[in-house]
Amino acid sequence: MSDHHPRRTPTPGRARKRAIREHAAQTGVAYSVAARHLESVGLRPGETLATYGRTIYPIGFDPHRQLLVERRERRSFEERVSDTRRAAILPHGRAQHLAERFPPSRGRTGSGVGVLYHGEGREALLAMLYIVIVAESPGLLPEVGDLAWIAELGEDTALDTACAEIDREARRLLDQEPLALWSGIEAALTRSERSQDGQVRQEAIRQCALLGTMMTPRVGYAGEPYVPGLPVAGARQILDALLIVADDGHAPGTRVRLRRLPDDAGSATIIGATWGSSGPPVGYLVWPDGATAPLSARADDLIVLAGQESLPR
Repeated sequence: MSDHHPRRTPTPGRARKRAIREHAAQTGVAYSVAARHLESVGLRPGETLATYGRTIYPIGFDPHRQLLVERRERRSFEERVSDTRRAAILPHGRAQHLAERFPPSRGRTGSGVGVLYHGEGREALLAMLYIVIVAESPGLLPEVGDLAWIAELGEDTALDTACAEIDREARRLLDQEPLALWSGIEAALTRSERSQDGQVRQEAIRQCALLGTMMTPRVGYAGEPYVPGLPVAGARQILDALLIVADDGHAPGTRVRLRRLPDDAGSATIIGATWGSSGPPVGYLVWPDGATAPLSARADDLIVLAGQESLPR
């Protein structure tokens, strides 16, 4: 007797019905009204409005990144606990955890989108942001004992919940102008270097040296001087994806199309999110295929293409 269980055949229209129900619940209208609304925006099979749903690890065009993400999903419980213990240590432990959790990627060939979640020193910049929060907003920090206890669960999302306020504040800091961001980091590091806590002081000294390296002029291949600067784009994308874990939305790398351009010419890639004081993104920065610059779009102006999430939720 065979113990083979045939794979269940997907019910036709299930995704569409789910989308209608979710849209009806969100907008507070009847199911039939929601169905007409979705029909009017021209959703194709499997597509969803960007105003709901969640894409954390978009199916991308970098097989190495996909391998890293899948390998991480297969960690043993002991490995998960080891990682969450590290992620509970501010600033450097959490920064290292996030840089590994959301590895570098790249956009679709021909789309005009280059590297994503990238940038030399992004881990250091994340740590610097947490140092700024420690110096300027210590009330946002969760209790060390609480973090240690939560870390023993081995669940990233449980720790994310505990660190939600500082993670969102770190993302907010990256919306500053580069000079203001640099000045704020420099001031926080200088203050931390005078801390009575030896561990805080040593970490500040280390990060101060890294900041100096980032902002020191170098000579390029053609002999021209340049300053590497802070890897803001990559750090911002890491924090975008992190916040989406808890608040829903669509992480950088997600493929979408613009509602005002219903054909394939409207395809684009999300490269960043715009956040309010709470909740999911209120808008996105997208790069239309073949464009030379990104543009801002409201969430309800975007349609997420089918099959974007690479891992089961």
